[in-house]
Amino acid sequence: MEYKVSENVSAALKAVTADAKVQEALQFMEDDQENIIQKQIELTLIPAPTFHEEKKAARLMEMFREEGLDDVHIDEYGNVVGVRKGTGGGKNVLLEGHMDTVFALDTPLNLRRENGWIYCPGITDDTRGCAAVLSTLRGLNKAGITTKGDIHFVGTVQEEGMGALRGMQYYVQHHPELDASISVDGAGFQAITYEATGIQTYEFNFYGKGGHAYGAFGDVANPLHAAGRAIAKIAEIRVPDYPKTTFAVTGAYAGSYSAIHAIVNKATITLNFRSNSQEELMKLKEKIFACMDEAVKEETERWGKDTITYDYKHFMDVNAGTQDSHTPIVEGAMAIAEYLGCAEPKLGHGGSTNCSRALEGGLPAVCLGDGADWDSLCHTVEEQFCEKDAFKGAQAAMLLAVLCAGTDMADSVVK
Repeated sequence: MEYKVSENVSAALKAVTADAKVQEALQFMEDDQENIIQKQIELTLIPAPTFHEEKKAARLMEMFREEGLDDVHIDEYGNVVGVRKGTGGGKNVLLEGHMDTVFALDTPLNLRRENGWIYCPGITDDTRGCAAVLSTLRGLNKAGITTKGDIHFVGTVQEEGMGALRGMQYYVQHHPELDASISVDGAGFQAITYEATGIQTYEFNFYGKGGHAYGAFGDVANPLHAAGRAIAKIAEIRVPDYPKTTFAVTGAYAGSYSAIHAIVNKATITLNFRSNSQEELMKLKEKIFACMDEAVKEETERWGKDTITYDYKHFMDVNAGTQDSHTPIVEGAMAIAEYLGCAEPKLGHGGSTNCSRALEGGLPAVCLGDGADWDSLCHTVEEQFCEKDAFKGAQAAMLLAVLCAGTDMADSVVK
C-alpha cells in the first residue's frame, strides 16, 4: 500500500523548507561536505572499539566546543554531550550518532580514498553518523536558525556488540526532558528504522565433576555432552517467519589441548536470539531454557552417578517495540527523504539501532541513514563510504530535527 504523509506534516515541511534560512543551511551543508568528510576521516582514524571510546570522545567534544554548543561535556557514562538551546515552547530533541566501532584497538586503519569512495574500518558505522551530527550543527549555526525546543547533540558509546546500546539507554533514562529522538546510523534512505528488534544474548555454563577421559568414564556425567544436547535441542526449535524471529548458538567453549584426554568440569555456550515481537521473543526464551533443563537432566540420568548443573549470564536485553508508522516523526522522515530526492523511501521492519532504546524509553524515534543507496560493507575490514550526495543524510537529520523541535515557521510536529 502506498505510504501517504498527513497534511499536517506535509504543511510543516513545506513551511520549513520555504524559509530562506533553511535553504541557506541546506546549501551550506552541501558546500561544506569536504570539510565534514575531513572531520569524519579524522574521527575514523581514532580507534574506538566498544568500551574504548575515550580518545574519540575527547576529540568529538573539542569539535562540539568549536561549534559553540552549550554545556559541552562527557557524561558519567562516556557519552559526548552538547546542547543547542531553543527559544522555548517547542519540543526537546536528541540527535545522535554512536562513536564505537566493532574493530579491535589493534585493527590497522589504513584509509584509502579514490574514485569517490573512502575505504577504512569504521568509516561509515558509525563515524559518519557523528559527522552528520556535526554537519547539522554547522548548518543550523551558519544560517542562524533558531528552534523553539532544545536540540541535544550527542555522540553515544557502547552501541555495538556487548555494549548492548547502553550508552543510548543511559542518556534516554537520564534525560526525561526529551520529547523525540533521531539517530543517524547506516547507509541510505532505503529503510528508515522506526521499530526495534528485541535481542537477548546469554552465556550458559554447564558444570560437572570432570575426570580422566578413560579412567572416569561411566562414573561422571559430561558437561560438554550436556552442552551438546542443549545445542541439538535448540537447533530443532521452530520460529515464525513473521514477525521475524531468529536464534543462533554463537560459540562453544570447553577443555584445552593440554587436557585433551580429560572430561571437562565446565562447558560454555553463548546464544543470541531475536524477534520483532516481544511476545515471540519471550516464547522463544521459554523454549531455550526448557532445552537447557532437559539437556542437563538427560545427561545426568544417562550416567546416574552425579549431577550436571548449569547457570547463565545475561549480556544483552533489548525489548522489541514499534510505533505507528504514521507517527509524525516517521512521516517527517519519509517526507524529507522524498524531498531530498529519494524516489522510493521505505520503512524498515525491526532494527538493531539506538532507536531501539529511544522507543523503549517511550520516545517517538527514528534512525536515519547516510542519504544514498549503497552497500557500506559495515562490520568488515573492507568497510566503505560513498561520497556522492553524502551531504543529503546530514540534511535529512537537520530538517527532521527542525521539524521536531519547532520553529517560528512551523510548530513541532511531535505531539
